[in-house]
Amino acid sequence: MRILHLYKDYTPVLGGIENHIRVLAEGQARRGHDVTVLAANRGWQTSIETVGGVRVVLAPRLGTIASTPICPSLPRWLSRLEADVTHLHFPHPPGEVAHLLVGRAAGMVITYHADIVRQRHLLPLYEPLLRRVLGRANRILATSPAYIESSRFLRAVRDKCVVVPIGIDVGRFESRSGEPRAPLRARWHLPPDRPVAVFVGRLRYYKGLDYLLRSLPLVPDLHLLLVGGGPLWNSTRALAEALGVANRVVFTGDVDDGDLPACYAAGDLFVLPSHTRAEAFGTSIVEAMAAGLPVISTEIQTGTSWVNQDGVTGLVIPPCDPGALAAAMGALAADPARRSAMGRAGRARAHERFEASMMVEAVEGVYREVLARPADSRQPAAGSGPPRIR
Repeated sequence: MRILHLYKDYTPVLGGIENHIRVLAEGQARRGHDVTVLAANRGWQTSIETVGGVRVVLAPRLGTIASTPICPSLPRWLSRLEADVTHLHFPHPPGEVAHLLVGRAAGMVITYHADIVRQRHLLPLYEPLLRRVLGRANRILATSPAYIESSRFLRAVRDKCVVVPIGIDVGRFESRSGEPRAPLRARWHLPPDRPVAVFVGRLRYYKGLDYLLRSLPLVPDLHLLLVGGGPLWNSTRALAEALGVANRVVFTGDVDDGDLPACYAAGDLFVLPSHTRAEAFGTSIVEAMAAGLPVISTEIQTGTSWVNQDGVTGLVIPPCDPGALAAAMGALAADPARRSAMGRAGRARAHERFEASMMVEAVEGVYREVLARPADSRQPAAGSGPPRIR
């Protein structure tokens, strides 16, 4: 098949959606498909190259407004690129508008990554267009059943929804987990004999990092390996200093993708204290489970509590609650046997549900299902049943 992925950014830009598209596109290319990604460049030039077997077309960007790239040439590129299936990754309003105007592919699939949260003041203006885009799609991929039920936009089109969880290379994270921890910790100047919690992600407003730092004074023996860079880098470091916990927090900044497994392997437990629906799935949870770490996440009515099963693979606590977070971290830090049992359960769940190869195969199945139907019957019948899980 000729497959076209459409989103605002692509690797080497760091982010969960960008990395997901890369894993999916490169996996499709390895299965023999002709795969193109159309995204925005970071500058005013057009860039066309092949990366990992995927043709990457980056259209010139004139600027960014409300986290949205301004690329006047995007519709022209979309009209020129031939595809059997165009796979849109929401939210990306310019791409969705361009596809409505000039999209030519026989099939249209959308992965609905997350509701619009931070720019919700603009949502009343965009909502009519969003509903039209969702109505035009042949299939809508959601990353968890929980997000379908909790999103008012997905509930309205649940007959079109298919659940395809985000997948990773589980073995890559599993492979480092058996190594001695002392050398791994020495790399990050972590003590070899104290419990270490790990956070991995971009330092963004919805990650709940302030609550995480405010919980540390309540768990005095715990150290934190905070992996990632982002817009809150300076303010997060300043808060650690103000709270008097900077000596127990290691800020790594951005690390190479190849170093991520070692970061997880250096820890005893993983924590993701996100507090808004912008955290729709939590790929880092899957990575931590693959590495054999118990996970502490928050109940924000998204896919995070579907990925991390409370009491099985980790603990699910209320958001915005440093006391609850400290209690959960302290309980796991003090109980190696419980950590080990949850880690084993998490690794088994990662293998069972979140392998990248399973994701690639499931998405291909959706494409083939869409293209196999006559053009006038590619939309599912209203009331055709609950969303399927592939």
